[in-house]
Amino acid sequence: MNDADHGPTISRAPIPENVPEDRIYEINMYALDGIEAGYHETWLKIQQAGVPDLIWTPLTGGHWIATRGDVVREVYSDPSRFCSEVIFLPKAAGEKYAMIPAKLDPPEHTPYRQALDRVLNATQVRKLESRVRQMAADLIATFADRGHCDFVTEYSSLFPIHVFMALADLPLSDVPILSKYAEGMTRPTGNTPEEMAESLDSANLGFFAYVEPIIQRRRGGSGDDMITSVVNSKINGEPMPHDKALGEVALLLLAGLDTVVHLLGYAMAYLAQHPDKVAQLGADEGTLRLGVEEIFRRFPVVSAARMVAKDMHYRGVDLKRGDMILVPTALHNLDEAHNANPMDLDFFRSTVSHSTFGGGPHRCAGLHLARLEVMVTLQEWLRRIPSFSLRDGTRPVFHSGIVAAIGNVELVWPAPN
Repeated sequence: MNDADHGPTISRAPIPENVPEDRIYEINMYALDGIEAGYHETWLKIQQAGVPDLIWTPLTGGHWIATRGDVVREVYSDPSRFCSEVIFLPKAAGEKYAMIPAKLDPPEHTPYRQALDRVLNATQVRKLESRVRQMAADLIATFADRGHCDFVTEYSSLFPIHVFMALADLPLSDVPILSKYAEGMTRPTGNTPEEMAESLDSANLGFFAYVEPIIQRRRGGSGDDMITSVVNSKINGEPMPHDKALGEVALLLLAGLDTVVHLLGYAMAYLAQHPDKVAQLGADEGTLRLGVEEIFRRFPVVSAARMVAKDMHYRGVDLKRGDMILVPTALHNLDEAHNANPMDLDFFRSTVSHSTFGGGPHRCAGLHLARLEVMVTLQEWLRRIPSFSLRDGTRPVFHSGIVAAIGNVELVWPAPN
């Protein structure tokens, strides 16, 4: 794999002495070669026979890539060996990332994660279902009678964000600027690590500048919104430090603005091409509810990273403290060794193995809300639009990055008489 067809020449890092020649592959996580065939399909190509379970690329600053499900799961789950000091690539950009608790490890991580869990645990999320359902229904109603829509621009790029902005008590008018910051962090621009670092840093600082006055206003407040709850949390018995509050609230915004947006887009693009799967979901409510977890398995969009915490021999190579390892969730979820016929969306799997929500102490705090958003979307959509397909002559456009994106999901269905 190479980046020859992706615009300006991308800089290549020198090959370290600890990298064997047979482990070197040219893979650009931000411009996957052949991605026009599909984001997940392209990542899956590197699981072909003969490819080691840990490889190295000189692109994006130079880093390792975990290529098998058991390695992805292990790296996510063991902060003692694979820490979160830097979690974005290239490393020069990841070092600018300042959101917490994502970049902290236990024990420092624990009280900040507890602050998130108090507002995003399963019990709290269940209380939100009626509000979330009404938002989904209202959005679908704007185009259901028309017989067509661009799913990403008219639904998936709006619904999770509307939900999150309501829970955070923030105005929808702020969404465009926040979405711009999210794009700058998860798919930073530039042809060198330094240029990408500048892009990510600018976006990170943009989030901080946005949340600064909001935190100031909500300190000591009694509101029931998500931000007020988080910034007034106690950390080891003391008020949350201001710099940590900036990082924690900014992370809430970033997480709420990108991931579910694109997972929904990938799922609906697939369903539009597989009417048998749509029929299964629409025929039985139990299948739909159980099928949500399979949808998360089949359409992962995150490729985060971890930093090697100490020198070690691992998977046949010598890793050095400070080395970076990319852990694409797709390479666990779509590994044949973990899920038989992994590209099939099988709602009746006896077990579903995936890393869509990461793993270990950093398992996604928003997973309960994400599950609710996907379940409600399917229920409300199929209630009004029981069958649909891609518009003839169109095809989705795929983008890779820390969070993969999808666009041009043009759906059509029989309009009511």
